[in-house]
Amino acid sequence: MSAYTSTLGGERHRFDSLARLLAAASPERSGDRLAGLAAGSARERVAARWALAEVPLAAFLTEPLIPYETDDVTRLILDTHDTAAFAPVAGLTVGEFREWLLSEAADAATLAAVSPGLTPEMVAAVSKLMGNADLVAVARKVRVVTAFRSTIGLPGRLATRLQPNHPTDDPAGVAAALLDGLLLGSGDAVIGINPATDSPKAVRDLLQLLDGVIQRYAIPTQSCVLCHVTTSVDLMERGAPVDLVFQSIAGTQAANASFGVTLGLLDEAYEAARALGRGTVGDNVMYFETGQGSALSADAHHGVDQQTVEARAYAVARRYDPLLVNTVVGFIGPEYLYDGRQILRAALEDHFCGKLLGLPMGLDICYTNHADADDDDIATMLTMLGVAGASFVICTPGGDDIMLNYQSASYHDALYLREVLGLRPAPEFEAWLGSIGLLDERGAIAAAPGAHPLTAIGRELAA
Repeated sequence: MSAYTSTLGGERHRFDSLARLLAAASPERSGDRLAGLAAGSARERVAARWALAEVPLAAFLTEPLIPYETDDVTRLILDTHDTAAFAPVAGLTVGEFREWLLSEAADAATLAAVSPGLTPEMVAAVSKLMGNADLVAVARKVRVVTAFRSTIGLPGRLATRLQPNHPTDDPAGVAAALLDGLLLGSGDAVIGINPATDSPKAVRDLLQLLDGVIQRYAIPTQSCVLCHVTTSVDLMERGAPVDLVFQSIAGTQAANASFGVTLGLLDEAYEAARALGRGTVGDNVMYFETGQGSALSADAHHGVDQQTVEARAYAVARRYDPLLVNTVVGFIGPEYLYDGRQILRAALEDHFCGKLLGLPMGLDICYTNHADADDDDIATMLTMLGVAGASFVICTPGGDDIMLNYQSASYHDALYLREVLGLRPAPEFEAWLGSIGLLDERGAIAAAPGAHPLTAIGRELAA
């Protein structure tokens, strides 16, 4: 194990491991301070970044942050590393890699080609040397396109997850939120419900409700009830209409074990979902959620800072070529991301790292009610991530999830972002909106839509 040093203002700083160096170089956040990993001062943080800039990218292949022998995520990262894809940047240091990413040489095609050769630790490291504008500029260049019944990630497009949660999974309540979202052009990424209970019957009822609406009205989207992966496997075996398999994942074997999941279990679910063949324009069948702080909250971070552990979760995700990956960036609370400033920084980091690793990244731009954040922070994050080219965002009725009790973006927020940045829904979904009269002559959501098939959904489900 190497030691890393730098001298700043005549003071010599020593970092005894690569993990310690990465932690000290991280922007300030409450979770790292809670774990005793944060830099002791701004001076130490700058010194760590100075030293990190001189670290060769290849060092991350020879000095694992978490031992290969005891962690299956480490094994996954190293065993699947693509040396040929890595070759164009193999001789660079972290600092040189930053300059290369920001240069014209690193265009979309080049970044896509290099992506399989990058490890999570490499992209986490370079993000620590980048300002917010840098993270936006590089992420914007990356394009990751996936598809099931709609195509996500195309240039000039912004998809949304319609999230019609209800505290008792009441069908009428779910239907009201669903109709509200569809009328406002939401739902092209997925119509996804967080169930109040993980019971197979409750999940199956919700799946059948969503599938009935999608099939009857020929909506080019996909549904997902965000239950545990074992519930999805069981329901697929019983013939339930499962489009996407969901699972929360993390960046260490121990953290994933706290979610009750293994790579083998994810392999089984992935193969089962693909075998159903329910997609019409693509076969990306997995939906993953992540979030900084999850490994720390499970005491499964192994002394690695929360942003680097988060990036390691993306190695798990890319194994399964998912349709959607999103970080629920402010959901875990101020113990890990204290305020709007820290949440924004984490959102930009997660989006940058995920896209650079080849994932279709979206975000739940959110905060809990005990965090030092407000709706203006959501607007700022939403705007910056729209500029950065996020594949999708999560939307809730009025920006308030009444089941999970947190604040997020609303259907109207997504309309704002599409309007100011000239973004459009997924092409298949946009065509469907037009076919039922929900778009005006400009291609925007009609202010006062006339009679169209959606009016029947409300009457039918209310009955």
